[in-house]
Amino acid sequence: MADGEKIIKINIEEEMKSAYIDYSMSVIVSRALPDVRDGLKPVHRRVLYGMQDLGVYSNKPYKKSARIVGEVLGKYHPHGDSSVYDTMVRMAQDWSLRYPLVDGQGNYGSVDGDSPAAMRYTEARLKKIAEEMLLDIDKNTVDFSPNFDDSLNEPTVLPAKIPNLLLNGASGIAVGMATNMPPHNLSEIIDGTVAYISNKAISIAELCQHIKAPDFPTGGTIYGFSGVKQAFETGRGRIVLRGKAEITQNAKGKESIIVTEIPFMVNKADMIRKTADLVNDKKIEGISDLRDESDRDGMRIVYELKRDAISNVVLNNLFKYTALQTAFNVNNIALVKGRPQMLNLKEMIGHYVDHRHEVLVRKIKYELEQAEKRAHILEGLLIALDHLDEVIALIRKSRTPEDAKNGLMSSFELSEEQAKAILDMRLQKLTGLEREKLKKEYDELMQTIEYYRDVLSNETLRMDILKDEMLEIKEKYGDGRKTDIIHSGEDISMEDMIADEPMVITISHLGYIKRTSVSEYRTQGRGGRGSKGSSTRAEDFVEYMFVASTHNYLLLFTEKGKCYWLKVYQIPEGTKTSKGRAIQNLISLPADDNIKAFINVTDLKDDEYLDNNFIVMCTRKGIIKKTTLKAYSNVRANGINAIGIKDDDSLLEVKLTNGNCNIVIANKGGRAIRFP
Repeated sequence: MADGEKIIKINIEEEMKSAYIDYSMSVIVSRALPDVRDGLKPVHRRVLYGMQDLGVYSNKPYKKSARIVGEVLGKYHPHGDSSVYDTMVRMAQDWSLRYPLVDGQGNYGSVDGDSPAAMRYTEARLKKIAEEMLLDIDKNTVDFSPNFDDSLNEPTVLPAKIPNLLLNGASGIAVGMATNMPPHNLSEIIDGTVAYISNKAISIAELCQHIKAPDFPTGGTIYGFSGVKQAFETGRGRIVLRGKAEITQNAKGKESIIVTEIPFMVNKADMIRKTADLVNDKKIEGISDLRDESDRDGMRIVYELKRDAISNVVLNNLFKYTALQTAFNVNNIALVKGRPQMLNLKEMIGHYVDHRHEVLVRKIKYELEQAEKRAHILEGLLIALDHLDEVIALIRKSRTPEDAKNGLMSSFELSEEQAKAILDMRLQKLTGLEREKLKKEYDELMQTIEYYRDVLSNETLRMDILKDEMLEIKEKYGDGRKTDIIHSGEDISMEDMIADEPMVITISHLGYIKRTSVSEYRTQGRGGRGSKGSSTRAEDFVEYMFVASTHNYLLLFTEKGKCYWLKVYQIPEGTKTSKGRAIQNLISLPADDNIKAFINVTDLKDDEYLDNNFIVMCTRKGIIKKTTLKAYSNVRANGINAIGIKDDDSLLEVKLTNGNCNIVIANKGGRAIRFP
């Protein structure tokens, strides 16, 4: 140990606790969470302020991104250049931000997840709407603090004339907490903010009349309002978001699913690739081709369907198994006075309005001070012009400017600032016309000063100004919603998308099945010759033919005693003369087993129906079994064992009964038995 050094023994456990707390707060306050007032993290705020320093406004030429990044790094953000550039890139992407704050020129990435070009190639400038975030920052509207080396000052928050936190949302992972806030529509947020200013006791339900739901930059459709309502009320909620898809049919009758919008934060290329994998693995069936036809005019993903595919079923499977449907988990955590806090919709609007009110007061005080200073100077100039000859004489006989200044101050009771202004006045100001201009400026300035004082003393007047500012922003930047809302969407299932209509079900002896619309079978008139009902192989024939609703279940029983479930709408639709599809392709039926019987069941959710109906099974060896229908209400993809069958036996018949029927079983020897 060198001379003069001192070793202090500390408890390492306590030191680690203290150090970790310091680290956590640094991450929370200085990196990961946005400020509730301007909706920005420090790096975003520094990028915007640095761009203003460089003067790259929306009406100025673009400037190289590397130059902007260097400005921000050198002055305000002593971290890696990639963090600054990545931040600036995201603020320029219209699929990442609902209202981009940076106007980028060059390759700024894509919705497919493509990386942006290096910063030496791209250029950027501020968006017009970003300038509203910085407006009046030079009028003492916000506090400043020293930068990392105390050489400059940087704003702790921006004036934020737009409610950026609600407009663009935010996401970030801190220590022990995370935030995930959705974007919203500007017009709706402005209307809600104006309503809040008019009535601060407004309820969240009343705010929802103005603010319908989040509005995502990639569009899509929000399914169900309960998650939105929960997020608005508590700050937490789960919002189901779907891409927009349309089922189309070409001239040849072949159907396709066209996707034109995808959920927020979904990588299009990844979604297409994973969908192709699911099709290849037969997790999703019915798709014959998949391609991306997106171009500069918009997104277009095409799923071509097989001829026997049920388009609504395929679409629902895409929603179920791919990123075409996702959930946005809302977690509204933002910094309020430097502390992380969970916020509901009204609280976020309230904090923003409080911030804008403070900005307005500070701006008015600043402008009042400047107006009073100017009025004070004008008073001195007018006094000098009223005593022009005396002033000129006094100045001519003074030996130095200091003597002249002191003489003016003592002779006309002027302040030092007024005396300096008189001495600095150009000769052309001595004309009568210039005096009239000064007098007019002074009178107008006094009216302005009176207005400023009225504003500072009248809160109602200040709130009216805030409302006018909000409506001005709406007029300039307001637009329509991109994301649609379906309030009952979360209750929609695959079955809800299928029309409930009667179908003719045909099952052949060799196990081919199809469904046909009853309209295919015309009413037979007297003396009619009929029409062909089905086309089968020479060795095959129609074994069962019956009518069932598309929402009904078919319980299929095999010779070995297993039972499988199949919805009628899952059966491929065909014409009267088509062969149909092998049942083995619709259910996981082993190759050495065959369908022997079926039951047409209308409802597997109605307890009364299930309790009062029974399934009776009989084998070739005369084994009979009766089971309540309720035992078959739990649908399983791989089927269940309905009855135990020995190796030398097989299932013969299955019937549905209500328990009040007589069942007669007869053998080939002519003997019979009746079961009541």
